[in-house]
Amino acid sequence: MLLRVILKRMLAMIPLLLVIATLTFMVIRVVPGGPFDQERNLPPQILANLNAKYHLDKPVLEQYWLYLGRLCHGDLGVSYKYVDRTVVDIIKDAFPVSIQLGGAGLLIAILVGVPLGTIAALRRGTHIDHLAMFVSTMGLSLPLFVVGALLILIFAIWGRILPAALWESPFHAILPAVTIAFKPMAYIARLTRASVLEILQKDWVRIARSKGLSESATIIKHVLRNALIPVVTLLGPVSAVMIAGSFVVEIIYAIPGMGRFFVTAVMNRDYDLIMGITLIFSVVLVITNTIVDVLYMILDPRISYE
Repeated sequence: MLLRVILKRMLAMIPLLLVIATLTFMVIRVVPGGPFDQERNLPPQILANLNAKYHLDKPVLEQYWLYLGRLCHGDLGVSYKYVDRTVVDIIKDAFPVSIQLGGAGLLIAILVGVPLGTIAALRRGTHIDHLAMFVSTMGLSLPLFVVGALLILIFAIWGRILPAALWESPFHAILPAVTIAFKPMAYIARLTRASVLEILQKDWVRIARSKGLSESATIIKHVLRNALIPVVTLLGPVSAVMIAGSFVVEIIYAIPGMGRFFVTAVMNRDYDLIMGITLIFSVVLVITNTIVDVLYMILDPRISYE
């Protein structure tokens, strides 16, 4: 059954990517301006040659069919701004960085958020609960650039414990990973707390306790297993965003990931690079949602996607 679910999702991804590619292609062409409009003092002949080289002088529909033809052969095009670099080359360099950053941030968010929410639920109304909810509220309220700036100020400038930017060693990943994990951790903590509180009121939890099952066994085997289902729902889109690259975090810490390249591509109207990163993001989103569906079926065998 799990294999059938995965195969169905992978097959459904093909038309989805076609729709996304079409919409993205049309939207970026509708926006006024072009890749070479920001270049200064370009003679008309040179500008015409550049447009002809990248087929930008052709009608939009013809450009679209040419792009689809290249896409079917695995060719995502070339960058208009990064000379002599293809979109595939840029993604090969940037995507592993985003995976490492997003994966580290996701791990931190889960390892901190789930225990924090669980402890807050078990100690409802106490100072521990109030402190946990205060931390989660801060995570939801503070923008990422504020969190990043505060971490740099405290740990890099004042404490001189960790590097402030770049991506050169495992130590360089700590501050950006914590920054990117801060808001998802807050969501996970609050959702876990609410879910655990709901599960604790169920009759079968009372029955488990009345049978002499220890508190820790009751929480782990009965409460958390069911309480984590709503949390897993949140992890699908959240993990896709974190793995595909957080634009703000990568810019703050000067990390050469997908988000940073995407922002640069949008500002420069680098059409093929925008298209390539958008499609990669879509693939990551489909894969993470498929993983979420599989986890659903593992956590609750009653769930079926047939």
